[in-house]
Amino acid sequence: MESEGPLRERLVDVGVELVLSEGVSSLGLREIARRAGVSHGAPRRYFPTHHALLSAIARRGFDDLAGWFAEAADGAASPRAQLRALACAYVRFAQERSGMFALMFRHDLLRGQAHAAGEPRLREASLPLFGRIVELVRHCREQEGGGRRDVPAEVTAVALWANVHGLTQLWGWGSIGLALGEDDSPPVDDRLEGLITAILDAHLGEADA
Repeated sequence: MESEGPLRERLVDVGVELVLSEGVSSLGLREIARRAGVSHGAPRRYFPTHHALLSAIARRGFDDLAGWFAEAADGAASPRAQLRALACAYVRFAQERSGMFALMFRHDLLRGQAHAAGEPRLREASLPLFGRIVELVRHCREQEGGGRRDVPAEVTAVALWANVHGLTQLWGWGSIGLALGEDDSPPVDDRLEGLITAILDAHLGEADA
């Protein structure tokens, strides 16, 4: 008989594969169980509710995004350059993994409780990523001395995140091209750097030339 750990992880693995390939609507308990090669009741042994399984899958998304952040920031010298790299990675992650991104920020999952002893709530999975943004905002202020110094770094970090998340959503809806007077939403690489720079300048002050 397979131990609980490997089967639990396989159910999550299957869920990750499904959401990446077929989107959030594919994440039914029966379909996940079928693809994992177990009975349709097996997921209930490890996840008391459907939301519990979805939260476990979404938590993998935050782990994956952390990896994208680490890769994006590697080689970016200044705090501002790192913030720009993280913001661009955030938008690209949402573009390339739209199903997972949608799952990660589902309100019903983020507002839910932990489903296993010692396991944090899903919304807490984003805290390490947010903490890194706060740290970079502080370093940016220390090195550049610009922006609203009277505003706490945490508040500026929230505003930055909200702006980038809003940009990401508008991009996914095709609204960026419409706002810019273009027929279609432009390719990410064509516009992203300029838009992210505008967001950073608005909250941190313009970088020295």
